[in-house]
Amino acid sequence: MKGLLPACVWACICACLPSVGAAQGSSTAPVPAASVAAAGHFLAEAKQIVNAAEQPAAPWNGPRKGPRAQPGKHIAIVAEDLRNGGIVGVVDGVLEAAKVIGWSVKIFDDGGAPNLQLKMLAAALASRPDGLIIVGSDAHALLPGLEPFAEARIPIVGWHVASRAGPVPGTPVAMNVSTDPLEVARVTALAAIVQSDGHARAIIFTDSKYHIAQDKADAMAAVVRACSGCTLLEMCNVPISRSEERMPGTTRALLARYGSRWTYALAINDIYFDYAAPVLTQAGWPNTAMTMLSAGDGSESAFLRIRSGTFQTGTVAEPLNLHGWQLVDELNRLFAGESVTGYVFPVHLVTAENIGADGGDRLLYDPANGYRDIYRRIWQRP
Repeated sequence: MKGLLPACVWACICACLPSVGAAQGSSTAPVPAASVAAAGHFLAEAKQIVNAAEQPAAPWNGPRKGPRAQPGKHIAIVAEDLRNGGIVGVVDGVLEAAKVIGWSVKIFDDGGAPNLQLKMLAAALASRPDGLIIVGSDAHALLPGLEPFAEARIPIVGWHVASRAGPVPGTPVAMNVSTDPLEVARVTALAAIVQSDGHARAIIFTDSKYHIAQDKADAMAAVVRACSGCTLLEMCNVPISRSEERMPGTTRALLARYGSRWTYALAINDIYFDYAAPVLTQAGWPNTAMTMLSAGDGSESAFLRIRSGTFQTGTVAEPLNLHGWQLVDELNRLFAGESVTGYVFPVHLVTAENIGADGGDRLLYDPANGYRDIYRRIWQRP
């Protein structure tokens, strides 16, 4: 899926890939003029894409029509881990929208423990909901627990439950609400290339337990490898649910292994940097010695780091509250016997230059495009 990356960038990626090994393996070999031109073209296109992603939120381009509010529904939310700022932001959005549309909500949190996921789904089913929202878990991994909902004809929608937005094939999840995860990842990696002027030496942090996380990490790796002057030092698999426990030691080990060769940290979620940044500070690293960029989700701590210039320079933030409203709208359409919208919100890169816009003063990305009023009109709610 090429998304917002122009064909010329992908052509450049393909052209650059064969030269990466040579570029990283030997500093004495002459660089062909064609390779220099290709690298320059790649960097110029990367700058265009990153600049577009940094612009303030565009006017609303999502749905404007749909069924009126289906009243009196009881909704169950099964959250992957409410310690994760992205998940909390989405749940808050659902609660805000549910109050407007007139629904009651009960939340079930598995705390990131795999052995509790199916138990929380069973508890949610026992609450006899009219609809189910799953937030942050892999839909395919949850399939045994989702099937009873499907058998009871309870509609299901989710957030970040698969590697693509839209219906999740092979599962009863009618809609996965998300920005395009691969575009999020590519913009993150391109931002690192732009900020380093094509010389990033990067480590990528991911959680291979989730398909969406690994797909994002692989997409970032592909872009870094396509940059002839960049180096992918390592890809680190650290479970998100154990990031507080694992990231300090992992960061210290990586510092010992790579030292000043490590200049860029890329991650599939801001939470990794919550525990890596203090280690860098304790090790005496100045903020300019390491640059952190995240492919989601735009947490409060990430906004604080970007505002203060503490290592992190960007996050491709999700419109978490908006996504919560979209989940409610998609579920309302299913209750009314209509199809989901399939709407995918555009990718947005938050940096120090634009952090004051679109909710940044409240430490979140909340697009100023009037989505709340639009959904109220769709639902015919005051």
